[in-house]
Amino acid sequence: MNKEVKLSPEIITTFIHILRGEKVILDVDLARLYEVEVKTLKRSVKRNMNRFPSDFMFELSKEENNNLRYHFGTSSWGGSRYQPFAFTEQGVAMLSSVLNSPKAIEVNIAIMRAFVQMRKFLETHKELALKIEELERSVGVLNENVQLIFESIRQLMQKKSEPMEPIGFKIPSKTSD
Repeated sequence: MNKEVKLSPEIITTFIHILRGEKVILDVDLARLYEVEVKTLKRSVKRNMNRFPSDFMFELSKEENNNLRYHFGTSSWGGSRYQPFAFTEQGVAMLSSVLNSPKAIEVNIAIMRAFVQMRKFLETHKELALKIEELERSVGVLNENVQLIFESIRQLMQKKSEPMEPIGFKIPSKTSD
């Protein structure tokens, strides 16, 4: 990332994921934003683990990691031997003290603004979020109803059509007397 590139909240929100009910940013994305290697970031965190309680940072399980890889298609992370760390908003704020550099401070300010913007957006769109949640719950019922409709259509298509009388005006046939 160049010095000239301004980190906007819109760009940063693309790195925010919901895991375990928390909005988090993965270590690989933070390393990219901070312009450091992932192993450098992880090493700094491990040296200061007392600053990162479980509500600030957690390590992804293998299943969560696999789900993320599946969600994004192919892994852009390469073949890491370790599970990624996920940092909550508080964990990201704590990173600025661990990665004490001008770039870390600049990036952290941008990330905090992105989290605030996201929180405001979610608060103003709470009603929409509730409707979406309700729709997600009803999707199972909708799927069943849609399946019933398709099954009925298939049955109608499979019925052998019997020859029908032509529709329209019939001219009586002339019979000879």
